[in-house]
Amino acid sequence: MEDNPATAAESPVPAVAQPPTTEQAEARAAEKRKRSAGRNLPAALAVGVALGVGLILILVFVPKVFLAVLAAAVAVATWEVAKRMREADVLIPRVPLLLGGQAIIWLAWPYGADGALGAFGATALVAMVWRLFSGGLRTAPRNFLRDTAIGVFILSWVPLLAGFAALLVLEDNGSMWVLAFMIGVVCSDVGGYVAGVLFGRHPMVPAISPKKSWEGLAGSLLFSAVGGVLTVYYLLDGSWLTGLIFGVGLVFCATLGDLIESQVKRELGIKDMGTLLPGHGGIMDRLDSMLPSAFAAWLVFTALL
Repeated sequence: MEDNPATAAESPVPAVAQPPTTEQAEARAAEKRKRSAGRNLPAALAVGVALGVGLILILVFVPKVFLAVLAAAVAVATWEVAKRMREADVLIPRVPLLLGGQAIIWLAWPYGADGALGAFGATALVAMVWRLFSGGLRTAPRNFLRDTAIGVFILSWVPLLAGFAALLVLEDNGSMWVLAFMIGVVCSDVGGYVAGVLFGRHPMVPAISPKKSWEGLAGSLLFSAVGGVLTVYYLLDGSWLTGLIFGVGLVFCATLGDLIESQVKRELGIKDMGTLLPGHGGIMDRLDSMLPSAFAAWLVFTALL
């Protein structure tokens, strides 16, 4: 049967997809970067401002209360990580980690670094023994090496690094040291976020954190370096060079902290450690970059101020 010429003429011809123009491609890339920022920005800003103002008031009026706030944050963050590990069938010694984490923070008050390190060593030993005999005296534990290694990793990752924040506030000018540390973290976060959203095109470590870009790192370095110089010079009466070292060192430690948590979450197959803070996730999702940064701040300030 022959085709009707009129019908054939009216048959729609499939349209050939045209490649996007350069302007369209750039617009789509910009929109994708905005969507990939990965947070509820209004909620994140509200929570961040509330936490920041609260901590500043504590540091100005009752600086020692900062230890209680820090201890509470360590307890919640440790619980969040332990819960996620339990969900992955990793039987970490949760009770020793929670109690030992508190000992690390509170023993730093009367005994300084010696107290924190002593509590860390004792907790690590108790955690090993706890897991060794978790099944009783007649049963050998399964995955003992894996579980205890991860337990000591968590102890180092959360309470031990948080202990350096405790050591900061216990110095003679401790409230100002912690305030400078917080300003540095904010500068790093804001610089990295703005530069990453506006200019981020080259992933830094895509296999671990696809959203991190070299442009974001450059923004963090710029903002944190300027903020570090101004903060140390005017707030702590230090040199501009000390401020520069502080700002740059803080960025690299904060970035490593982000990457470490990203890899942990990737291996666990989760997006956030918790849900306590709207726009941020859990307490650990807010502390991931701050914990290594506390060590950087303590190291620079005690050595150079």
